[in-house]
Amino acid sequence: MIKKELLTARMRGYALTGYGREVAELTDSEKFKVLSKALMEELLPKWRESLVKFDGHKKAYYLSAEFLMGRALSNNLLNLEVQGEVKSILKELGIDYNALEEAEDDAGLGNGGLGRLAACFLDSAATLNYSLTGYGIRYNYGIFRQTFVDGRQVEEGDDWLRDGDTWSIRRADQRVKVVFKDQTVYAVPYDTPIVGFGGGTINTLRLWQSEALQPFDFQAFNDQKYDRAVKEKNDAENISKVLYPNDSLEKGKILRLKQQYFFVSASLQDMIRKHKENHKDFKDFAKLHAVQLNDTHPAVAIPELIRLLGEEGVSFKKAFALATETFAYTNHTILKEALEQWSVKLYKKILPEVYKVIVKIDNHLRKELVQKGLSTEEIEEFEIIHSGNIRMAWLSIYGTHSINGVARLHTDILKDTELHGWYELYPQRFNNKTNGITQRRWLLESNPELSAFITKLLGSDDWITDLEELKKLKKYAEDDEIIKEFMAIKKTKKRQLADYLKVREGIAVDENAIFDIQIKRLHEYKRQLLNAFHILYLYHKIKENPQMEITPRVFLFGAKAAPGYVRAKAIIRFINAIGKMVNEDADVRGRLKVVFVENYGVSYAQRLFPAADISEQISTAGKEASGTGNMKFMLSGAPTIGTFDGANVEIVEEAGLSNNYIFGLTVEEIEELKGHYNPAKELKKNPALKKVVDSLIDGTFEEVVSPEFQELHDALLLGASWHAPDNYFIIRDFQAYVEAQERVAQDFTKPLEFYRKGFINMASAGKFSSDRTIEEYAREIWKIESIDTPRKARRIV
Repeated sequence: MIKKELLTARMRGYALTGYGREVAELTDSEKFKVLSKALMEELLPKWRESLVKFDGHKKAYYLSAEFLMGRALSNNLLNLEVQGEVKSILKELGIDYNALEEAEDDAGLGNGGLGRLAACFLDSAATLNYSLTGYGIRYNYGIFRQTFVDGRQVEEGDDWLRDGDTWSIRRADQRVKVVFKDQTVYAVPYDTPIVGFGGGTINTLRLWQSEALQPFDFQAFNDQKYDRAVKEKNDAENISKVLYPNDSLEKGKILRLKQQYFFVSASLQDMIRKHKENHKDFKDFAKLHAVQLNDTHPAVAIPELIRLLGEEGVSFKKAFALATETFAYTNHTILKEALEQWSVKLYKKILPEVYKVIVKIDNHLRKELVQKGLSTEEIEEFEIIHSGNIRMAWLSIYGTHSINGVARLHTDILKDTELHGWYELYPQRFNNKTNGITQRRWLLESNPELSAFITKLLGSDDWITDLEELKKLKKYAEDDEIIKEFMAIKKTKKRQLADYLKVREGIAVDENAIFDIQIKRLHEYKRQLLNAFHILYLYHKIKENPQMEITPRVFLFGAKAAPGYVRAKAIIRFINAIGKMVNEDADVRGRLKVVFVENYGVSYAQRLFPAADISEQISTAGKEASGTGNMKFMLSGAPTIGTFDGANVEIVEEAGLSNNYIFGLTVEEIEELKGHYNPAKELKKNPALKKVVDSLIDGTFEEVVSPEFQELHDALLLGASWHAPDNYFIIRDFQAYVEAQERVAQDFTKPLEFYRKGFINMASAGKFSSDRTIEEYAREIWKIESIDTPRKARRIV
């Protein structure tokens, strides 16, 4: 319960001391800050109590280069179950809560599914009363703020910390030194509370900021060498400056390597310091600490822990055993060639002491493989140090006790093909943990209308902490009146999104059209280009027959391309070129509309997912490890149009093939097709598609063909030095995709039946809660226990 008098007094105090004005005189951004500071006062005692209750128990730690948290205000208030009270208090003060919510910046700490998964896991662990600490980097700038200029992506600095971060606490008293060969810096922790639903557990996200030992050289300044006076400060701060700095040059690679080692070393030093406060030796270290490596970015943790334990007098043999018992590795990448590697030269240059430990680990592996009877040639396949590179995935497999994939299909591919040799060596280490999402943010917060509807039908809000409760809704699937209520909610969310797009993007869309949405990181294998080709195909059909009947559609895209990913940026420009042509043509007005939203992020996603009629999950089969956007769409009541890839397979198992739109080549069919596939030959069979592909180079969009569009065209028909033509089978899958989209359009003309599919998808989404995933990690990998009874559900009378 929040006391009105106390909250308002705290807000007034922060307004006066921070801005010299009364609350009513502040801007929305300033009001948000004084409110969040006031709420932090409410949180702090509970946070401290929560941390204390886990003393003496085994704890888990999540090492991740990304934590894509989203806005904290509504999430914290909902999880504390006081949002209604706070809204009421603010209303009495004449403050618009929604304006304060919009004033909060998304924390610039991630880019895609990897970081959002980490955020969901932290939420679920706190809700289920497990001790899980997140460790990462406090980036001063996110990956970038995206704008479009003439259809091209332009990157600007995402200065999300320009006015500070009211949800974090600087803990300078717990800073540590991180030592590189050419540089030593302080890692200063900033702690953010992670509030579990019901407020019974508040865990910590600890993010490290890099700072100089000597931020200012007075003597250099006095000698009028001004740049040198602040060089150490600038060099130190660069380490935590930007998420995923461009590494096309060696200095960029060095910065990335320093980032990885920086947060890993700081985090392990932090764990060791806390361990030494209560234990005189390290024999029980693995019994008290479970560390999950979120992909290979933190893989250097394995040799670093061994190095740090060596400094404490632990032998290499014992330290290696402790490391393997402590660490577990989540693989997010299917293909061997995409797995992270670092050059030996770079490691020797920046981390020579760590490299020495990696050599010892590699030698240890070789001895073990000799004992297993492997030949010299066979051992080469498993070498951690190979051809002048350090294979970080190999290090992660050998130096941990658990390797998990993130969807059943993904794990099977790892075991059967991509990591088959390792699986044969250590079959007991491999396991699957299908990803999940937190229903607190992606349903309760994002879609209060649907949340209230679910609670009404179920008669309680148990689903907030037990998403499997949604299965009970399936009995209503044939009730047309219930489906009509569901349709009305979807219409409301579409209207809300349409209003937002009008303000944010300056584009009007028809809320009665199909909202066909593809929002995810821009990458070739995710096949945004296939979606774009289909839009252009529909456009050509209308131009050829202006009187044709067509189900109106709004195609919505949201994605960022990595700054150095030229081909991905060309795809963005191509989609925007199609959008300009379609949106300005009177012949297609009211039938087709294309919107590529700028600067897609978590907060934008919370508006897009609930409004979707159809979920685009069209990656090439065998390329997407899992996906979590597919789960958010499903929970929002949208059928999937997609391939049998990643978690799509399990989504279809839960909701039924007839309630989704599956098309395209399977993993097995692609394997059979390799070496026999000729996209140019395929194109000759399909003149409509050829016309679409030719538009890249025939002057449709520009008189002088740009090199980027030419390169896109050539990649499809000629390939490149590093891949075969049409490496992601866009041309081969196009017709099947068109036919699946035609089924969508036809079904949409029968609203009750179409939205019944969406309702069944929503009612079948229980498996895909991150609560289930975290329970599996906790029970099967981390071996940690939940402390306290989960919050009781409220019965609705």
